[in-house]
Amino acid sequence: MEYISTRGGTRAVDFEGALFSGYAPDGGLFMPQRIPSLDRDTLRRWSSLSYPELVKELCSLFVPAKLVPRNALSELIDKAFSRFRHKNVVHLSRLKDGLNILELWHGVTYAFKDLSLSCTGQFLQYFLEKKQKHVNILVGTSGDTGSSAIESVRGQKNVDIFVLLPKGLCTQIQELQMTTVLEHNVHVFAAHGNSDEIDEPIKELFADVDFAGKYHLMSLNSINWSRIMVQIAHHFYAYFQCAPSLDTTPLPVVEIVVPTGGGGNITAGCIAQKMGLPIRLVTVVNSNDIIHRTVQHGDFSLAESVKATLASAMDIQEPYNVERILWLLSGSDSQLIKTLMEQFNISKRLKLPEDLHRKLSETLGSCSASDQDIVGAMRRCWEENQYLLCPHSAVAAHYHYSQPHSIPRCCLAPASAAKFQDALLRAGLVPQIPPEITALTAMETRSTPLEQGQDWAQVLRGRIEAVAQQW
Repeated sequence: MEYISTRGGTRAVDFEGALFSGYAPDGGLFMPQRIPSLDRDTLRRWSSLSYPELVKELCSLFVPAKLVPRNALSELIDKAFSRFRHKNVVHLSRLKDGLNILELWHGVTYAFKDLSLSCTGQFLQYFLEKKQKHVNILVGTSGDTGSSAIESVRGQKNVDIFVLLPKGLCTQIQELQMTTVLEHNVHVFAAHGNSDEIDEPIKELFADVDFAGKYHLMSLNSINWSRIMVQIAHHFYAYFQCAPSLDTTPLPVVEIVVPTGGGGNITAGCIAQKMGLPIRLVTVVNSNDIIHRTVQHGDFSLAESVKATLASAMDIQEPYNVERILWLLSGSDSQLIKTLMEQFNISKRLKLPEDLHRKLSETLGSCSASDQDIVGAMRRCWEENQYLLCPHSAVAAHYHYSQPHSIPRCCLAPASAAKFQDALLRAGLVPQIPPEITALTAMETRSTPLEQGQDWAQVLRGRIEAVAQQW
């Protein structure tokens, strides 16, 4: 299994090469050269597996045994999930009115990103220990990625992590989960800008090939293939939990509703679908609706500005994983994707070719939800089930409540409601806060401010160079 860039201008790499990369050198994103196809017997056999066992089966398709022996891969994944609070790692809550909520948030930081990042952290350690190598990880976060990435590598001797968060645009809990980690290898920057703005200096450093190579830069955002790979398991598990029976021909279809920010989870769903999983995918967004407009009208263009919403981790205008989806749907046409993405990078506006838009709208349904919609879904879910939704999960629930369904449906829940007290209060609900989250407010914090007008890329360069001198 080799990995190639969506833009076709880079030589193929193995899993290790894709793992230790950010963007591909040509600006594209790494994808497997071929997508494995699963037959009906395999799906039936997998249907009784636990979530961790599904992750192992799926990862073994994309990580050759000659690179990571199967028993070692299994041990790494077991270790990754050892800190999760739920015995099944993830949990399906079956609520009234056919609302199925797949809770992906039982990890250390109460967010779905703990699932893929805990595995990715283990994969990194495996290769770094074998090669006695050091890497510098750059992460931009709109809320949950930063804390999950930090937890996956905190205290590790051969990794330094540099996290940029948008000051005041995360919840207090999300920010504290990052700034209260005081390990020597964790460097948090509080930037006075939005999620898209903090991505720019990171892109600039990765684009400087000499600097990126000299300091072994890599990313743990969902530009990293490893995260997408693990997230494919969400869709298989959701399907097996919600499908009525696998004894029928054809196999039953399950609709999976995916709250979407950078697009990693919905990309994983498209890959699962390509592998033969009979799912219908719906991408749901907040008022930052570029993906919704792209699916409905082929309009992949920025709005005038990012809108601050209750579902803050989805306040994103440039969902970079759309490039992977378009590559898949174009039949791996790297030249087309290169042309389209270069046009978008220049003008920030793109009208999809008619054929590609048709394939996208056949592959994905879509919906956008206002803050009023989010609050309404949170209230209704509580009133009917005494169940608290986070505002991102509520975007999926809004779709469920507003769209009738004739087939089983599963809504992915990316975060615990405990992380979003302000949204709960806005909905007139009472937060239920775990003690480990309450304790954050009394802990010491550490971060470096990035002010408007500063050259953020230069500040990052300086810190990375200074850290490297200590090695």
